[in-house]
Amino acid sequence: MRKEIGDILSKTLSAVGYRNAGTIEFLMDQDRRLYFIEMNTRIQVEHPVTEMVTDVDLVKSQIMIAYGAKMKDVLQGPVVHRGHAIECRINAEHPEKFTPSAGKITAFHPPGGTGVRLDTAAYAEGTIPPYYDSLIAKLVVRGKDRNEACSRMARALEMFIVEGIYTTIPLHRRILADPDFRAGKFDTGYIGRFLGTKKDEPAA
Repeated sequence: MRKEIGDILSKTLSAVGYRNAGTIEFLMDQDRRLYFIEMNTRIQVEHPVTEMVTDVDLVKSQIMIAYGAKMKDVLQGPVVHRGHAIECRINAEHPEKFTPSAGKITAFHPPGGTGVRLDTAAYAEGTIPPYYDSLIAKLVVRGKDRNEACSRMARALEMFIVEGIYTTIPLHRRILADPDFRAGKFDTGYIGRFLGTKKDEPAA
């Protein structure tokens, strides 16, 4: 399915003369039919997931192409997907009420290890202001498959210590412990069911 989508998008974007990074979003129904939502002509916050499984530096590639480089020179061969990657957005929010949590970070201990990436500018004694997006870090892991990626993410979340403000780390820990999430059984109603705010039938 990934190849089929890629081939269609390659032809479509070539036909309109588009050259550079872009993020195309779809929804899929229970019969595996795809519905186009939108295209964002820029890098998005989830881009480290793609970088982890392809070993392609998307930001560097975007700049090089904008500067005039050819795609074949930037990629230097076919893009190969390796393993499975998961990203958790660590937000300065209460993990149950989702209210913003501005303030000073009194302790900051980032996780590390094989297959773990953390994109952040946060640090101990740094202040999270109330004026901007609540994202303070992107925690990304890669494993040989989904199960290994989930296990690595669970371990990284246990290692990640942020004190002085509320964060979404406890919520991510709960999600990573959920058997349905581990098994890849989720849809657009998953979080509502997980939090008990929606009583739909579980995902097939």
